[in-house]
Amino acid sequence: MKKYMSLVLFAHSIFALPFAIIGFFLALQTTDHAFDWKKLALMLLCMVTARNAAMAFNRFLDRDIDAKNPRTAMRDIPAGKISARHALTFTIVNCLLFMGATFFINSLCFYLSPVALFVVLFYSYTKRITPLCHLVLGVGLGLAPIGAYLVVTNQFHSIPIFFGLAVMCWSGGFDIIYALQDEEFDRQQGLNSIPAYFGGAKALRISECLHLLSFIFVFLPVLYMEVSWFYYAGLLFYGLLLIYQHYIVSPTDLTRVNRAFMTTNGVASVIFAGFYLLDIIFLV
Repeated sequence: MKKYMSLVLFAHSIFALPFAIIGFFLALQTTDHAFDWKKLALMLLCMVTARNAAMAFNRFLDRDIDAKNPRTAMRDIPAGKISARHALTFTIVNCLLFMGATFFINSLCFYLSPVALFVVLFYSYTKRITPLCHLVLGVGLGLAPIGAYLVVTNQFHSIPIFFGLAVMCWSGGFDIIYALQDEEFDRQQGLNSIPAYFGGAKALRISECLHLLSFIFVFLPVLYMEVSWFYYAGLLFYGLLLIYQHYIVSPTDLTRVNRAFMTTNGVASVIFAGFYLLDIIFLV
């Protein structure tokens, strides 16, 4: 199990999971649905299994590329810690668990589960097709608050879509920053990424624009629902942490990419979700 958790970088679940929790409690806040521990547990199971499937499939599909890249050569499959066959089996098992969980939630979630799996798995192919691969990743993560809202309500609403768009732009932006590390390698191997296509400096400007859009989408819900000062405080921290990661990374200095990618974004999502939950408590 430890090997599989290493394969899928389980700690990275911290990115989208807080926004899924926001989507779940947003549904409780804005509708008359009652809290249900079973639905919360099933939603968390869906989050974990979908991400496990996506990451394991990405490692399976990219195993030959990872072996050529000095930065990724020690990942689990190229390093021989897990076989490609076991990684693919792990992917299939998690896909089945994901669909099984949605079956016990509601019909809409179950019918949409193949669509969600297609999006999160298809991302692994997109680096071979288009520099917009970062946004495809963003779409996959952006499904988290929308899907969590559907778990409770079995229907769509504009506010969780705002949060979904915020996550899409946010994660697409920080994935561009992470891809700066492989700019030359991607170019040499004929792989598509925004840094490889536009160069590091322009890629950072695109990332900044995406993060500005993310901040706008996180702000928009205040126009459609009642919030307290806790929400605005969370919004302030979220914006400052977006600015901070661009302050510490430049095309000529990538030594702090991991701090910007993992630490800063993980803290941003957790803090914002925490303030959102405090906002709900304050308004009750």
